[in-house]
Amino acid sequence: MIRKPHRAAVLVLAAVLLASAAQAADYKAPRTKFGQPDLQGLWTNTSLTWLQRPPIFKGLIATDAEAAMMLAGFKKMAGDLISTSVDPSLPAPPVVKDAPQADTLEMDLNLARIDGRMRSSWIVDPADGRLPFTDAGKAAARAGSRGDRYDAAEVRPPEERCLVSIGSTEGPPMMNGGFNGHYQIVQTKDHVAIQVEMNHDVRIIRLGDRNHPPSSVRLWMGDSIGWWEGETLVVETTNFDPRTYIGSLTGGFAWSPRGKLVERFTRKGKDLILYEFAVEDPEYFTRVWRAEMPFRPAKGPIYEYACHEGNYSLPNILAGARVQEKEPKPEAPAPKAEAPPS
Repeated sequence: MIRKPHRAAVLVLAAVLLASAAQAADYKAPRTKFGQPDLQGLWTNTSLTWLQRPPIFKGLIATDAEAAMMLAGFKKMAGDLISTSVDPSLPAPPVVKDAPQADTLEMDLNLARIDGRMRSSWIVDPADGRLPFTDAGKAAARAGSRGDRYDAAEVRPPEERCLVSIGSTEGPPMMNGGFNGHYQIVQTKDHVAIQVEMNHDVRIIRLGDRNHPPSSVRLWMGDSIGWWEGETLVVETTNFDPRTYIGSLTGGFAWSPRGKLVERFTRKGKDLILYEFAVEDPEYFTRVWRAEMPFRPAKGPIYEYACHEGNYSLPNILAGARVQEKEPKPEAPAPKAEAPPS
């Protein structure tokens, strides 16, 4: 028999959530020596919440039952990659084609929480939690997520060439990946730097400079300028390279030359930065859409992510494609003869 929660317990829980929300609203971040809100430190955004809302969820706030289904589905998909049973007394494991990465043991196998409630998607607007694509935006997203061209190194995906991260942890916007999802924030009077564990990039945000370079200048992470609005660091980014694809397990998106991103970083407590962003791209989206996610403290240090452009993988990938092209194509089966009428 399933018991309904006691009314008094529900009221107590609601009071706790309201008190936590009020405390976060009243929080004022410590200051740097320049008088700015201090965002510095090591942070992570790893969780099972993804950009778009999966169909198993009915709304933005996930129920316990929906969260359990999400976790079960993810474990079935990921398999041994998220296994945490490590016993040094056991014999050597069997030989496999793909070995699991130890980094995945650090993944947070829970939905992210904001104001104490589980989120089913980062997208909060539109209300359905889905990307409001134009037809051109859908086509660009499909092209950006595929890597089926092997003519030259330049047409391979940027993450495979070690130019950007797998899963777009550096963004912007900065997505949560399954591993290497740490960020170190360092502030000076005129700049904010965000070191991204994967793919060893450092985002440099200029403070007080409201001018972007000419539209002909295109950067993998775009050009970011920022300013302070009270407790919040506001960052505007333009000049994205159109080959950049912002990935997520529930489907990502690409940037058009007209794309603009506005991010907001607000310290809500000693253990929380609320990260909000709005995407404006009239070529690829029918409207401006918004999302938010929590950043939590992470253990350090950040280790080197040793992926370097021009390493041995690219020559091997292209050479393998040339070998496949020389292989004889299998003959199509002959059509079956129709039986004569009886």
